[in-house]
Amino acid sequence: PSGTWLLYLPCTWSIGLAAEPGCLPDWHMLSLFGIGAVLMRGAGCTINDMWDRDYDKKVARTASRPLAAGDISTFQSFVFLGGQLSLALCVLLCLNYYSIILGAASLSLVITYPLMKRITYWPQLVLGLTFNWGALLGWSAIKGSCEWSVCLPLYLAGVMWTLVYDTIYAHQDKRDDIIIGVKSTALQFKEDTKQWLSGFSLAMLLSLCMAGMNCNQTFPYYSAVAAIGAHLAHQIYSLDIDKPEDCWKKFASNRTVGVLLFIGIVLGNL
Repeated sequence: PSGTWLLYLPCTWSIGLAAEPGCLPDWHMLSLFGIGAVLMRGAGCTINDMWDRDYDKKVARTASRPLAAGDISTFQSFVFLGGQLSLALCVLLCLNYYSIILGAASLSLVITYPLMKRITYWPQLVLGLTFNWGALLGWSAIKGSCEWSVCLPLYLAGVMWTLVYDTIYAHQDKRDDIIIGVKSTALQFKEDTKQWLSGFSLAMLLSLCMAGMNCNQTFPYYSAVAAIGAHLAHQIYSLDIDKPEDCWKKFASNRTVGVLLFIGIVLGNL
């Protein structure tokens, strides 16, 4: 699923940037974070479905989800969530102490994110803070602590990226969201969406440049950042916010953005 990739890729950026000059990223750590991303994305979906089981019944796209459809009980979903989080904890315990504490700190975001659409028109911002935690955790897993001059700009870039792709995603559901009374950046921005997405994209690119400069990245890295800029510009220009199928297509294409940056980081290191 696209969501697993979008959670995993910021981890790969951070692990890649933390590699020594001339070296490939730590493949063991990439594999470990890949397993963690599958487990935590799954846990996030379980928590989301538990919070939203009554809302999901009212939306055609989500009405067939197991809790909403009544195929499983709330107790069964708690048991399943316990299994997911236990396995994720096993992955986390393979890291250094600094990273264990840093990783555990993200759980509050994972649990509370699904509530945000009831409270604010900016749930996508909270998702960004949650989904890009790996931009901090990957570096600390390699180095033993965070180099904030690199990790914070990288984290900010990821948050801006999430605001782009999840606002596009939210436009799929805006009609249903209005009916059931939940909020999103899609409903906040309305016809001004493309201007906002352009601003977020620019902030992402500037943050990536700052992160690259602070860890002495080289030409291939900045070439990848330029390619990402072109990809985002085309994505925003050609987006039709009133066609759910086009919104889904544009949302899913963001995996390419993340992969481009990872390739740029690897080649830049080499």
